[in-house]
Amino acid sequence: MKAMILNSYGETAKFEPADLPSPATKPGHVTVRIAASSVNTVDTMIRQMGQEQLPLSPDLPAVLGMDFAGTIEAVGDGVTGFKLGDEVYGCAGGLIGLQGTLTELILADAKLIAHKPKSISMREAAALPLVGITAFEGLTRTGVSAGHKVLVQGGSGGVGHVAVQLARHMGADVFATDSGDKRMQLIGGYGATPIDFKTETVADYVAKYTDCAGFDVVFDSVGGANLTNSFEAAALNAQIATTVALLELDLTPAHFKGLSIHVIFMLIPMLHDLKREAHGNILAQLAGVVDAGSLKPLLDETHFELSEVGAAYDRLTSGQAIGKVVVTN
Repeated sequence: MKAMILNSYGETAKFEPADLPSPATKPGHVTVRIAASSVNTVDTMIRQMGQEQLPLSPDLPAVLGMDFAGTIEAVGDGVTGFKLGDEVYGCAGGLIGLQGTLTELILADAKLIAHKPKSISMREAAALPLVGITAFEGLTRTGVSAGHKVLVQGGSGGVGHVAVQLARHMGADVFATDSGDKRMQLIGGYGATPIDFKTETVADYVAKYTDCAGFDVVFDSVGGANLTNSFEAAALNAQIATTVALLELDLTPAHFKGLSIHVIFMLIPMLHDLKREAHGNILAQLAGVVDAGSLKPLLDETHFELSEVGAAYDRLTSGQAIGKVVVTN
């Protein structure tokens, strides 16, 4: 099968074409012919950093890529609920010990996949798994429900734009930070209130939208130093979910507000083979939300084929992409 591989890691690492053996189906797994895959920030981090800095990176030569949508070509023993020809999607590779999606076929643990939403394309479905699971986990762990005021930091980003739509689907009153006219319009189009973080201070928008009380839930898809802004924006005893907690930070403000902080690292089931069925269940629920019309993945305007994957990764790291960058086979 055709694939694009890395023979080295680093800032200048290039993807190269290769012919690899097709995977042999094994119990509990399905072989999927990939129609499309998407690029996530963690994929670009693996390419740049490799195993020395990011131990979850696969061995070289490496096939990267985690998200995919495609059609089942073989079903292993013990697999139920899937059959030949089923259209599926999932996040099941691209980490140490798991072949990635930048190829024609993937051997996927059946626990990590679900039937593709019927109302969207393969390209759109391939954009959803990692960001969708991340957003769903963050919102459910923080207990978002009808009547909550929810702030999404980075509302037009890969995870953020899904979190905005899901929080709206859950009945919350949703606000989201970002900047730029196009991103502000996007957030407004999802039925949320856009907040330009470059022109409004945290104190200003907390006063304006919560009467100085703060938000019940803050979903921070920006993370890092921005967590201090999330602490400031949160109400007393509020819930904070963050997808980027790789830093040292003074938690004093969180202490005095009694905040609960949830670190969302959705790769744990894949890395540790722990409760993988949870991901399949979430993907099945997300498919229902998509087909009900409450969630639609946003795709960047650029189109890339498998042979152009290097340019696709560069597109995401450039910061110019609005929506998910997708690679089609």
